[in-house]
Amino acid sequence: MPTDPLPDWVLTRRREIGDNVRAARSAKRLSQEQLAELVDLDRKTVNRIEQGAYGTNIDYLVLIARALDVQLADLVR
Repeated sequence: MPTDPLPDWVLTRRREIGDNVRAARSAKRLSQEQLAELVDLDRKTVNRIEQGAYGTNIDYLVLIARALDVQLADLVR
C-alpha cells in the first residue's frame, strides 16, 4: 500500500513520465484534445498526466502508447 504522502522520488518519476508523454504527443503533432479523443479520456486527464499531477494507471499509459505509436517503455523510461 502506498505511503501518504508519496516519497519525492515517486513524484519525480511521475513528472518524468508526463514529460515523455508530452514529448511523444508533440512529436506526433497532436494536441492534448486530439490525444484525449484517441484514447477516450478527458483532455484534463491528459493534461494532469503530462504535468505529473495525476497518478495514472498502467491501462491509460498502454492506450496512450498505442495511440502515439510508441513503445510503452519509451513513456516510462
